[in-house]
Order: sequence, then C-alpha cells, then structure tokens
Amino acid sequence: MSNTSTAVRIPQQDLVGRTPLVGSYPLLIALLAVALGVSGAPAPLYGIYQREWHLAPLTTTLVFAVYAFAALGSVLVAGKVSDKVGRKPLLVGAAVAMIVGLAIFMTAHGVAALFVARALHGAAVGTTVVVGSAALLDLRPHDGARTGHLTGIMFNVGIATTVLAAALLAQYAPDPLVTPYAVIGLVVLVLLLNLLLMGEPHQARSPEPIRLSRPGVPADIKHDFRFAVLGVMAAWSVLGVYLSLFPTFAGVSTGIHSLVFGGSVVAAMAGAAAVSQAFGGRLVARTAAITGDFATAVALVLSWLAINSHHASLVVGAAVLMGLSFGLAFGGSLRHLGSVVPAGQRGEVMSAYYVLAYSAMAVPTILAGWAATQWSLATIFPWFTAGVALACLTAGVLGVASRRPVAQLA
Repeated sequence: MSNTSTAVRIPQQDLVGRTPLVGSYPLLIALLAVALGVSGAPAPLYGIYQREWHLAPLTTTLVFAVYAFAALGSVLVAGKVSDKVGRKPLLVGAAVAMIVGLAIFMTAHGVAALFVARALHGAAVGTTVVVGSAALLDLRPHDGARTGHLTGIMFNVGIATTVLAAALLAQYAPDPLVTPYAVIGLVVLVLLLNLLLMGEPHQARSPEPIRLSRPGVPADIKHDFRFAVLGVMAAWSVLGVYLSLFPTFAGVSTGIHSLVFGGSVVAAMAGAAAVSQAFGGRLVARTAAITGDFATAVALVLSWLAINSHHASLVVGAAVLMGLSFGLAFGGSLRHLGSVVPAGQRGEVMSAYYVLAYSAMAVPTILAGWAATQWSLATIFPWFTAGVALACLTAGVLGVASRRPVAQLA
C-alpha cells in the first residue's frame, strides 16, 4: 500500500475521470476508522439498554457476539467477492449497511432490533476492513507495511473517538438512544457520498469463482502461527469484554454510573492502544508481540486490582495500561505472522487467523455474560482474568522459545 504510479497519486484523480471530494487514500483510511468506531458505538450505551429494557448480562454479550460472528462471515468471503466485482461496490454496500444498522438502533424498541443492527454492522465492518485494506494496497502497492501500521492505529483511534463521542452525546444530548447513532450516521453518510465519487481502485478482475477462503496453516509456520494467534486471541477476548460488559462493571465498582465514565474507560483503552501501535511499529515484530503478551497478563491482574480498589482513577489507569499492552500484542502478532506467511498462502492463513480471533472475541464474552447471570461480575472477573492472563503468558513463552533468528521475524 505504497506510492503507486503518478497516475494514481495526482490529487487522487479517480480511475473513471471524476475527482473525489477528498483523496481516495485518506478517504479509505477514514472509512476504516469510522467503521471500527461504528462497531464500538453501543459500548457505553449497553448500560441504558440493560436498565431500561431489563436485559441480563448474557443478552448484552449475545448482542455483542452477533457482531463478531457476522464480521467473521464477511471476512471469509468479502475479499474474494471484491477481487471478482471490484472494491467500490462492496464498500458502498458496507457503508449503506452501516447507516441502515444505525437507523435500526435509533428506532429500536426491543432486543430483536439490537440483534439485527449488530448483525448488519458486523457484516459491514468485516467487509470494510477486508475490502478497504485491499483497496489501499491497490492504491499504494509498494507501501503495505506502512499502510498496515497506519490502519492499525486508525482502528483504535476510530473506536476511542466514537465511543467517547457516543457517551458524551448520550449523557448530555436529548434522546440518549437516538442522538449518538444519528450523529455517527451523518458521518458515515458523508463518507458514503465521497465513496460514490471515488473511482474503482481495482481494475483487474479475478477469473476464479467466488468461494469462501479455506482456513489452513502450512506446516513450516505452525509454530509461528500458534504464537501469533494465541496472542491475538487473548488480546481480542479482552477487547470483547471491554466493549460489552466492562463499562457497566466499572461503573458498578466505582459507584460512578455516568455514561461518560464508562465511555472514557473504553476510550482510554483504545486510545492507549493507538499510541502503543504508533510507537511499537519501530520494534521488531516478534519483540513487540512478546512484550505485549507478557504486559497484557500484567495489565489484566492490575485491572482486577483496580476494580477491587473501587477508585475511578485506578480503573482508568488500568485501562490505559491494558491498551498499551493490547496494542503491542495485537500489532506485533499481526506483523510477525505477515512476515512469515508464504505469499501464495496468505488467504488461507489469514482466514484461519481471523476465524480464531473473532471466535476469541465472541466466545469468552458470551461465557462471561452467562456466568454473570449465575454469579456477579465481581465474582467471575478474577476467573476471566486468570484464564486470559494464562493465554497471554503461554503466547509469550512460545515466542521466547522460538528458534527462528530474530532477523527473519522482523
């Protein structure tokens, strides 16, 4: 995803003769950031749904999990479809689906609407991540590492900004379950209008039939795959809980039931992850991943201690530490895997990677939600902490034990 030919870089003159309102490259970066923001927008509002609609924690986590499973499905098929029909049609469709999902949230009067909206958003965000990343590579094919680094940062910036904005709007604007979605919808609409003006970045068309990317891992990188995927599974399981249950749990623990506080906790975590990825990109990939794995285990323990302290400042501080370690673990693991995957098998390996990553986001969150219906969150959080911390430590140990020369793993 680097600087391509002059024809592509001239004020991003689009490929059918029209000029977008903004350059195609920054437009796509913004779309990726906003898409991840849409995925996190309900996080500070789940407490309102639970209180006003009398939802059990399990219901909240199932609503969240629907998003993860829908995203997984789209991740497996969207890339192949875009190779066949082009990037732009899928990106336009994803933006429309985001707006429709936001409209369903705005008019929801029952939990069924939440499931539909989250399924739409999961499919839309999964499509945007895969197809948008491919479109960026089309525009700047020689700068893939830099673009991947930038998009990783913007993912977290999008989550942090949107979650905090949603919390502020819900707290201080009228109609807390309408206004945040309406404002985010207007932002997506602006991006959609620009997408309609953007030219198709992918001119070649694949002659292969459209099919799901079959997950698989070559034997010679299985050790590297286990190390990378275990780290990202641990990191994403933390992200799932932070985006579903943790804001409400933090409010209960500290006695601060402000939506802004819950949103600030999530924003602090995501914002710190963006900072961590920004600076962690200078480290060797394996070194960053190992550091992040061990640090995430420590941050999980500190989060548990912070929750038990009932002090808001310590809870926010623990969220910042969690974000810093999460950013290193996720960014380093992804860069490490990308450096060892054979070029001809990237599709099947990354499919396996994302199957496990999205499963790790959904399944532990569902289990935590179910357990919270049997016991309190305060009772189950130490067990969740211990399980994920053990996974992080195992990933770190696998990385340390690797016999590959560091130069090969950068």
